[in-house]
Amino acid sequence: MPETDENATLALSFDLTADPWILVLGQGGEHGELSLRQVFDQAHGLRRLVGDLPTQEFALLRLLLAVAHDALGGPRDVEHWAELWADDDCFAPVGAYLDEHHRRFGLFDDRTPFFQVAGLHTAKGEVSSLNRIVADVPNGAPFFSSRMPAVDRLTYAEAARWVVHAHAYDTSGIKTGVVGDSRVKGGRVYPLGVGWAGNLGGVFAEGRTLRETLLLNMVAPADTVGLSDWDAGDDLPAWRRDACGPGAEPVRRPTGVRDLYTWQSRRLLLHADGDGVHGVVLGYGDPLTARNKHGCEPMTAWRRSKTQEKKHGESTAYMPREHDPARSAWRGLASLIANRGAPAQGAEAADYLPPRLFEWISQLVTSDELDEDFLVRAHIVGARFGTQQSVIDEVVDDHVSMAVVLLHERKSEYAEQAISAVTDAEEAVTALGDLATNLARAAGTDSEGPRATARDSGFHVLGTHYRTWLAALDGSADPYAARAEWQRQVHRIVGGLGDGLIDRAGDAAWQGRVITVKSRTEWLNAGLADNWFRYRLGTCLGHPRDSGQPTDTGGESEATVPAAAMSASAAAAPVTEGHV
Repeated sequence: MPETDENATLALSFDLTADPWILVLGQGGEHGELSLRQVFDQAHGLRRLVGDLPTQEFALLRLLLAVAHDALGGPRDVEHWAELWADDDCFAPVGAYLDEHHRRFGLFDDRTPFFQVAGLHTAKGEVSSLNRIVADVPNGAPFFSSRMPAVDRLTYAEAARWVVHAHAYDTSGIKTGVVGDSRVKGGRVYPLGVGWAGNLGGVFAEGRTLRETLLLNMVAPADTVGLSDWDAGDDLPAWRRDACGPGAEPVRRPTGVRDLYTWQSRRLLLHADGDGVHGVVLGYGDPLTARNKHGCEPMTAWRRSKTQEKKHGESTAYMPREHDPARSAWRGLASLIANRGAPAQGAEAADYLPPRLFEWISQLVTSDELDEDFLVRAHIVGARFGTQQSVIDEVVDDHVSMAVVLLHERKSEYAEQAISAVTDAEEAVTALGDLATNLARAAGTDSEGPRATARDSGFHVLGTHYRTWLAALDGSADPYAARAEWQRQVHRIVGGLGDGLIDRAGDAAWQGRVITVKSRTEWLNAGLADNWFRYRLGTCLGHPRDSGQPTDTGGESEATVPAAAMSASAAAAPVTEGHV
């Protein structure tokens, strides 16, 4: 074995159960760094975890959940969960559990270093820069990072957090082969995919404290729709399994969340001395394909993939539904709460499946274990990879708060109206974008920039208002009246944004010009564009003075259409997104 600083490493000690390394935010906004034991002891007084990146927070939360599931032996079902929720000291058994397994939580243990492989080395004894595991140092683009030009050293605490993150979100690409890995060819291992969480459009539920957050995300498979692929008797976290060797373990499915949340997707070993960690050996670990893992992974939504069905000859194939960095969490509410569970036998498979986590919370509120006005924050986290998944291009981090009545199985009207309210906003912003397009065309200028700017402005302003509206939609409200009020609010806000566009249109737009729409020519000016815009708002939202039931956007009523727009629409069809 090549000469390394192994002797120095053997003398090091960093116990993750006792030494501070997890970043937290207190209820008063103060930041701190705690050990595993302290996090569970103080969870009731902490607001949340924080991380060097949002993806690190998600990876660390899943680690804590694996500890909690294993230490508490559950929850077994809704009733067991309710007992934990009611017990202020429910995490008390975690202390004894960490005492029992503390040897596996030693970052520099000589035989079983935490989430690492003792003695891991390459044929030539190479030790890579810490850039390989620190995700905020983009390879080839260090000017985008606060760490320039590279990471020379990390504290033990920082290194521990990035080790957890590497198993969850490490990039793909060609990696240097390690001795003992049968996949090595010519000193390299060719791309085998990103860390498991990197495949997901990650989502978790946040409560008022870290204690509530941990409990809300502790699912019981027996009472959760769709979690069918668990083997509770064999569901063990990585530290209760045999230590990994340098190569991959036999191909297998995860046995449950304790296994999945601690999946060893990489083989790595930190190199350190008394002043910190200065290098790493990093290789591929246990492979895990994303296809059809909806029966065991609760913290992502799923989409049906016809491509995967054809490729593998399967009747149905589901892939994780990744987040779109350009789409805010509130606009994707339907993917979290829509009732799109497995169809009845013989029916066509659903195109989308919501996160099993929210199916679980649905059981809690439907069983009256959570009050209908209990406010939960759906927090979405994800990584967008680029260049054959060899780099992280973007990190998605957003949230939307909602009362859990939206998940109540017998009160689906709340979810339906909340989702329809998003559609209201989408259609109104589309009309605003069309107005910007028509004004630009009337003036004879490029329309793409104004359209994009108008849409961004519309979604930005409506996003703030929608979040406030949604958080107030609890079990005591009338969801239909609430949506009708939302439509009036959208009409007022988007109408005002349209007024601003008209006011800034300029003389050329007011004078107008002849444009070509499909195969015919029409005259277009700011006045006509304004009339079409008001007509569109009235069609999708109703007249601002209307009251009662929300407007049915599937049809049009003359009562909701301004007279000027009626005369304009009779003269010519508006230029809409579909026409441009």
